[in-house]
Amino acid sequence: MAATDCLVVGGGIVGAACARELARAGASVELLEARHLGAGATAAGMGHLVTMPGVPGELELTRHGVEAWRGEADELKRVAEYTPTGTLWIASSADEVELLERQRSTFDGAGVDAELLTRAQLAVLEPALSDAARAGLRVPGDAIVYAPRAAHWLANQSYDGRLRVRRGARVSAVGANWAQTDDGRRFEAAQVVVAAGLNTRALLPGLALVAKRGHLMITDRYPGTLRHHVLEIGYAASTHADNAVSVSFNVQPRPSGQILIGSSREIEVDAAAEDPAILRRLARRALHFLPGLKDASVLRAWTGVRAASPSGLPIIGHVRLPGTQGRVWVAAGHEGLGVTTALVSAAILRARMFGGSLPAGLERIYAKDAA
Repeated sequence: MAATDCLVVGGGIVGAACARELARAGASVELLEARHLGAGATAAGMGHLVTMPGVPGELELTRHGVEAWRGEADELKRVAEYTPTGTLWIASSADEVELLERQRSTFDGAGVDAELLTRAQLAVLEPALSDAARAGLRVPGDAIVYAPRAAHWLANQSYDGRLRVRRGARVSAVGANWAQTDDGRRFEAAQVVVAAGLNTRALLPGLALVAKRGHLMITDRYPGTLRHHVLEIGYAASTHADNAVSVSFNVQPRPSGQILIGSSREIEVDAAAEDPAILRRLARRALHFLPGLKDASVLRAWTGVRAASPSGLPIIGHVRLPGTQGRVWVAAGHEGLGVTTALVSAAILRARMFGGSLPAGLERIYAKDAA
């Protein structure tokens, strides 16, 4: 018998959350990470903990995710810059105001606190917003977190030595009870979990995952410019759009006073180099709503590539390997919601592996094997 109960491949926010949850359940776990904890898509994202409607199940998944992080808030404020900014969705047309109203109704039905705001109320809450923002929807329970530090914190809770992290372990192949690294090392365990973001599709070629690249920029320090994470109502639709390139207003105040500016999506693009044309579009969209940033200094721009599933929801469950090799567990395909849903994804995985109730509203979605 294998000495280790579970191998978790991938030390991003989802892998770290899964490793911790399995160790909390009493399993011995080895977490294999090629570089450092929180690298990859985790380091490239915004760290927005957002309750978001979308494809069926997305609202329930994100609601549980945000609530789970809120339960860790006291410690996360100390270790990972957890800040309860809330989310402010904004509308710039009459049609979008109707979308806000429908979204508020959806949130009400799910028990999510949300407040519609007039233009005058927006001006009081966020005076830097231009008149292009005609109305808003404030979701006070949302927050932000510095995701790489959160991943590090999750993975370094050893649970009496049951959770061990192995950095520099770049996994190149997996089986039902083993993982092999590109330097020839072989790790064995009773069960294997693959939570390696886009690298999951190299390890499990039959799994349908799509690459989506995003651009972000961060400014110098301008404290007090914003209080909320602000994004336009069209952002939710753009996350599941099939446009080759989509850009939407998505701006976050960091605890440092810097402003994080997004966001874009390109389907099946995984090049690391930034596209100047897309950065210009991001800047124009930001200035449309925040004209006061026209003289702001942008310190850095970067890209990140995320794995998306065809359904728009993360794939969490058992996956069959080719031929007679058996099955492995997988937690991947979170796209831009990996940070928001990391803890609830880990809870779903734990329930599937060891038994227990699935989170309310997600029973039918995650009751069966993934593939």
